[in-house]
Amino acid sequence: MIVLPPLLRPHRALANTSVITLIGLGPGDADTLSRGAERALRDASRHHQQGTGRLFLRTVQHPVVEWMRAEGMAFESFDTLYDTAPDFDTLYSRIAHRVLDAACSPATAPGLQEYSVAYAVPGHPLFGEESVRRICIAAEQAGVPTRVVASGSFVEAVLTAANASLEVGCDVRDALTLQAFDTVSQSGERIGGRVDVTRGLLIFQVYDRAVASQVKLALMRDYPDEWEIVLIQHAGVPGRESVWRVPLFQLDRHPVDHLTSVYVPPLPPSLRRPVFETLVGVMARLRSDTGCPWDREQDHRTLRRYLIEETYEAIEAIEAEDPDRLCEELGDVLLQVVFHAQLARESGLFTIDDVTSGIVTKLVRRHPHVFGDTRVANSAEVLQNWERIKRAEQGAQIRASVLDGVPKGLPALMRAMEISKRVAKVGFEWAQFADVMAKVEEELGELKAELGRNVPDRDRVAAELGDLLFTLVQIARWQHIDPEEALRDMLTRFTTRFLHMEDRARAMGRNLTELSPEEMDTLWNEAKAR
Repeated sequence: MIVLPPLLRPHRALANTSVITLIGLGPGDADTLSRGAERALRDASRHHQQGTGRLFLRTVQHPVVEWMRAEGMAFESFDTLYDTAPDFDTLYSRIAHRVLDAACSPATAPGLQEYSVAYAVPGHPLFGEESVRRICIAAEQAGVPTRVVASGSFVEAVLTAANASLEVGCDVRDALTLQAFDTVSQSGERIGGRVDVTRGLLIFQVYDRAVASQVKLALMRDYPDEWEIVLIQHAGVPGRESVWRVPLFQLDRHPVDHLTSVYVPPLPPSLRRPVFETLVGVMARLRSDTGCPWDREQDHRTLRRYLIEETYEAIEAIEAEDPDRLCEELGDVLLQVVFHAQLARESGLFTIDDVTSGIVTKLVRRHPHVFGDTRVANSAEVLQNWERIKRAEQGAQIRASVLDGVPKGLPALMRAMEISKRVAKVGFEWAQFADVMAKVEEELGELKAELGRNVPDRDRVAAELGDLLFTLVQIARWQHIDPEEALRDMLTRFTTRFLHMEDRARAMGRNLTELSPEEMDTLWNEAKAR
């Protein structure tokens, strides 16, 4: 479903609505006009003069307009809107609204059988013309027919001026869509996403230095600063066309105007920065018949330990607050994900695209307060919605137990916390925190009793110790503390203090094993004080 901006809500189509003729003015002067476009302009101008139609120009800033004036053609432009509209989104919406309003509200002069509405834009109407796109959307919803009378687009003129070969293809992008940092739309789509450096890139609407600077910063994410680009002004206009070849970092140091475009040649493989797709390709090569013998021998089960190890190394980097190490460790974790996806692809089960598609779909579905109309007051309501949505998802209803889905491979403390959270949700819970503390005392007493036997039963001691540990996890849950994190933090403190003891002993010329218990206590307390 197409959702139009407020200014483009569908009009109510009238019985005498006009056909909207969308005319391309070509990339240069009148010589680049098609014969059909010239006839359409003359016809629309005649209707405009006679009051039986309207001829709109998006802008008079185009070489063909000089010829139109010399030919005595009548028209009106939207240049004044450029000065009053707060942004381009509003500008294009207002233009589309005006054109559609003219088509849906024609003059009603006596005997009028035909009313002509035409809208002319630089180049080809369907190449990089956002206002035309919006007109077509709104006209279709209003039941107003449209027709396109094309001339050549700016694309041919710019590529010719840049002497660019199309052997590897070419992407055409609006400069206003390129951003130095990606943002995300309301629907979850990336805005300002990276460009394909393996193909040529043609960028239009580089109309001032601010836009040129924005384009430069966006391109410098993927291209070397010194990469030679082509700056083209007034492409296809005899006597006015200018072409400069400059390094990328100088893009915003040259004068630009409303008829400036940029062509970026494709990068050779040696200069391309590896991206996610590169990693997927490297993994596929490692698993190929000519790849690495070790990688070819692996399967999902043999890789389990590496996924766990790499995850914990990433956690260590987080705890160490070491961003460089974290960057490296996250790469190792990502490799494991890609490795498992490659194994699945070879078995015909799923691909890495299925993995990314699945998680994106899940995130959008489970965040209706971000991607939908749901309103939440705080993170607690977010979690409530999350659980409700999970239960409603396909397959949630067939769970035989509330404990289904708790991974058995989780670290014991994490698994204990997840299990206790789930059973508490169905009412298997203490009434107050004092009852939890009483249970701790009870379990500790039972453990002491087993240890107090003349010959303790190791199995019973282990069972009682497990009961005590599980009850201690309940203290963490009631106090909103992550027991896994609490124990890891304690181990970090212990390790730091013990290393201090070792350093102090070495400074004394002694070994820890040579110290008395009292001396060890002294060093330990010293470490705690630090």
